[in-house]
Amino acid sequence: MAVPRPTPLRSTSIRTLADLLGARAADLPDVSVTGVTLDSRAVVGGDLYAALPGARAHGADFVESAAVLGAAAVLTDSDGASRVSAAGVDLPVLVVDSPRAVLGEVSAEIYGTTDLTLRMLGVTGTNGKTTTAYLVHSALTALGAATGLIGTVETRIGDERIDSVRTTPEAPELHGILAVMAQRGLSTCVMEVSSHALAQHRVDGVVYDVALFTNLSQDHLDFHHGMEDYFAAKASLFTPRRSRRALVCVDDAWGRRLASEATVPVHTIATLHAGQSSADGAGHAAGSADWVITVDLADPAAFHLTGPGVDLHLRSRLPGDFNVTNTAMAAAALILLGEDVDAVGAAVLSDPHVPGRMEAVTGPQGSPRALVDYAHTPEAIRAALHALRPSTPGTLVVVTGAGGDRDRDKRHAMGAAAAEVADLVVVTDDNPRSEDPSSIRAALLEGVEAARAGGRHGIRVLAIGDRREAIREAVAAVWAEGGAATVAVVGKGHESGQEIAGVVHPFDDRAELAHALDLAASSATR
Repeated sequence: MAVPRPTPLRSTSIRTLADLLGARAADLPDVSVTGVTLDSRAVVGGDLYAALPGARAHGADFVESAAVLGAAAVLTDSDGASRVSAAGVDLPVLVVDSPRAVLGEVSAEIYGTTDLTLRMLGVTGTNGKTTTAYLVHSALTALGAATGLIGTVETRIGDERIDSVRTTPEAPELHGILAVMAQRGLSTCVMEVSSHALAQHRVDGVVYDVALFTNLSQDHLDFHHGMEDYFAAKASLFTPRRSRRALVCVDDAWGRRLASEATVPVHTIATLHAGQSSADGAGHAAGSADWVITVDLADPAAFHLTGPGVDLHLRSRLPGDFNVTNTAMAAAALILLGEDVDAVGAAVLSDPHVPGRMEAVTGPQGSPRALVDYAHTPEAIRAALHALRPSTPGTLVVVTGAGGDRDRDKRHAMGAAAAEVADLVVVTDDNPRSEDPSSIRAALLEGVEAARAGGRHGIRVLAIGDRREAIREAVAAVWAEGGAATVAVVGKGHESGQEIAGVVHPFDDRAELAHALDLAASSATR
């Protein structure tokens, strides 16, 4: 489904854009544009085609296709301008040194989002972005607010839902969506903000009223040049250019560092388990935080949230300590946005139904507990399994893999994290892409063996490349235990495809897990 554009369209002179960017305007004809895109296949009549340099090709190489579809002008660099000229395309060309770096500003001008009436809330961090965004969105909906959502799973414009291609859209698409939200009378937009988006200028031109930081751990190091670079990308959200104030979780060292380095007003939030001393470790951070989450050890889903003028007793609707923190951050963010404290206390308890995040899959009577989660980093896998361990009296099974053509250094740690907690680890494929799947599985198995050598001698391990078969074997292995056992399929979450050797095959972990439960039940009754 195509992302809608605002109507009626605004008309912006190419000369106005040139003046905005400090580019040459004297030799440009007085042409107007009504939209902007960087995809030559998505050009609509009247668009400014942003021809960007890429890793494999230059966008200007596709300018002829853009012209045929009705592009009114081109934004590019000097190399792109030469390519447009060589192609013989007679369109006005706006030349800047780095077109990607100005695309957000240009998109905001074209779509009229430079002065949004929407309240904007952005969530960043390695883990918890999607869940926290859904928690805020569901609470605002419960409060009766017309709310938009932009994230990994989908974009929601009121009741309209559009599947997402990436966590944070490219700048032209993002500003178009925000313009539509404003036109349709929405009051708030909740967004996931990825490190890629921050590094690639996708959210330029947007200023968030409240920006949230959940945590930071190893991920995306195929894109970022180490953890410092990854942190710097995240930290750029917490500057006056991109946000007005921040809510930063200081449960990890990266959060504590961000709280001290951010250049916008910072509100800190930390988790303190009941009975924990505020003089040690994370407890020390909680002792000095603006907002404190005190977890009830007798009922880990229950917690007490205190902050400036706030004293709430709440419960997380989702399992795991990390979801207690996500729920508390959602509540604090809503209060910082100006929502009534007591109303937030009730609204945040509404069921967020986060697709592919600790999502239960129901099987026939006698099935083990089964769920799917998006956990695809060492910390996320460890946290998900720790969340399930206390409520699993029997065998805890995890089915896990690692994506190809992505951060290779985390694979060993992912295998180790799975083996540190689970009783049975089933290593399988997870979007191997162009890599040899067996080499990816081998890296995870090395991590599993390291955990065994470190004391987890009794765990069982299966290596099954076919993900469908791996899920079925995982269920069959614990079927006799019924509800005492738990099967967690992690890594892909809400995704509906499996990419192998450049081909995306339909594959949904939730559907496959449900089918595996049905098969096991049928086999048991024969």
